[in-house]
Amino acid sequence: MSFTTDVKDELSRVEPECKTCSKAMLSALVKSHGTLNILGKGNFTVKFATDNAWIARFALENFKVLYNLETSLTYRRSVLHNTRNYLIELNSGPNLQKALIDMGILQAPKKDKTKGVASFSHGVKKDFKDKDCCAASYMRGAFLGSGYVSEPSGDFHFEISVDRKSQAIDMQKILAKKDIKSGVCPRRNSFLLYIKSGQGIADFLAFTGAHKCALKLESTRVSKQIANQINRQTNAEIANSKRTVEAAYNQIVMIKRVAKHYGLENLPPALREFMALRVKYHDVSLSELGTLADPPISKSAINGRVRRLEHLANTIK
Repeated sequence: MSFTTDVKDELSRVEPECKTCSKAMLSALVKSHGTLNILGKGNFTVKFATDNAWIARFALENFKVLYNLETSLTYRRSVLHNTRNYLIELNSGPNLQKALIDMGILQAPKKDKTKGVASFSHGVKKDFKDKDCCAASYMRGAFLGSGYVSEPSGDFHFEISVDRKSQAIDMQKILAKKDIKSGVCPRRNSFLLYIKSGQGIADFLAFTGAHKCALKLESTRVSKQIANQINRQTNAEIANSKRTVEAAYNQIVMIKRVAKHYGLENLPPALREFMALRVKYHDVSLSELGTLADPPISKSAINGRVRRLEHLANTIK
């Protein structure tokens, strides 16, 4: 199974803490995975499809318990992909408009809160944003409806697709209250709420109740950090070794030129000592070369002798 499937499986088993949490989940599921059809003044139908049996059961139970809505369920199976699908239909009736208003999918008419024509509500209802448990339930429902998260072993990517920008921005604000950094961008006819950091994705999973998946992702993230740190350290050591070898080679070339031109007997004893050490130990750094002298000399003294050697080499035409 994919990591997205694992996350949705765990989230689908999280029980809502209160009645408003259940309404928040229903609202997010319908907005992210449902279709609202307008039949006429005050008459609507809602179609909601899912391939998750738990989501289908949750929706059927809560549409009935919370709003006493008449529902129909159609079970379908794709022969081509061998996948199951549940289609839930809410038929037009006296309670449907009130339920849609209560779920924040429609807005009640301004003049009369019980009659008249309702309008669409594109954001997240205030009741679902005020309490942490309800906000978590809304985000859980949104991810169950249209969420995706990449495999932890690859590049970190998380997204939830929604129809309206205002809904994506409201969800972004919910995450911002939990210090989870996210972005919003358009994609074709929808908008994406996305998270790019491993820490942000792990925080989202923990916030919405997918604690096992959060631990799995966090473990993989730490392993990747350690591996990257080791790679960086190894690359740095290789680069340092390469620079040391190149510097030593250039110094040996200068030593041969200076010795041939001036003669070793005409050079200062300190410089002759450095030249002998460098020829003998051609693969060590200047700091290590200083410790091999007798008596040992400091790195600054070694650097002074290198500069003296370079000066003499540069004066040779």
